[in-house]
Amino acid sequence: MLKTALKPRWILSLVLAMAIAALFVLLSQWQFSRSQDSAPPPPSTTEVVRPLTEVFQPGVPMTAGIADQMVRMEGTFLPDTRVLVQTRLQGDRDGLWVVSAFEVDGSGEPAAVIPVVHGWIPDPDSSSQVPESVGAGIVEGRLLPSEAPVVQRPVPGQVPTLSVAQLINVWDVPVMYSGFVVSFETALNGSTAQPEAPLEAVRVGPQPQETPINWLNIFYAVEWFVFAGFAFFLWWRLVADDHRRTLEEELDRHSGIDDAFPNESSQNEPTTDEVRT
Repeated sequence: MLKTALKPRWILSLVLAMAIAALFVLLSQWQFSRSQDSAPPPPSTTEVVRPLTEVFQPGVPMTAGIADQMVRMEGTFLPDTRVLVQTRLQGDRDGLWVVSAFEVDGSGEPAAVIPVVHGWIPDPDSSSQVPESVGAGIVEGRLLPSEAPVVQRPVPGQVPTLSVAQLINVWDVPVMYSGFVVSFETALNGSTAQPEAPLEAVRVGPQPQETPINWLNIFYAVEWFVFAGFAFFLWWRLVADDHRRTLEEELDRHSGIDDAFPNESSQNEPTTDEVRT
């Protein structure tokens, strides 16, 4: 079989198999590297309040290194932009978030808008008891990434998730940040506004420090590694098949020779009568 494997075509096929296997191994390593997402920044970093315009820019996707950062921003609450975000838990109680649009000073021209979560209410009717935030303000809170949109039957004044992609159409604004801020403290028109019943403050802590693992990427990494081994297995099977065919051809050739001269050996042997004579 070694003689068959040393044929030029099988040597070239082995080189090709090695190149394909190397590519699959590189893809496997890439998937392994993607299996561990970036760890969130430590609380010692995120809990230091920083200006929003220094840590995040409008229209840019939010990364794990920016999410959870405590930020401070100045700007203006836009009128008639209040929406309620459905299915929000406050402890073990189900309710809604009260959200409005905040135009950030110093974010560019035109000024970018970011959603601000003012607090939690137990039911939609309670929103009528909460004064709307309008005018110049200063907001300090935690910066969080946008949620994914959900398609469902629309409810006036409500949205199923806090999705920037959906709110940009609801508010009809030109530029938005790809995230939102949960307000911990809001100063409106020069005075600090504290949540009053039925509005309750929403407190969001920093993310756990464990590095999340994406098991789907690990599965893909193992799959690419198996493919690399299969490239060599396929080469070996093709060589083995060629070797078997060569043996069969040699066997058929020898069988053909024996069939062409079936009595040659017997004609050379003396008969019984010749021996007696």
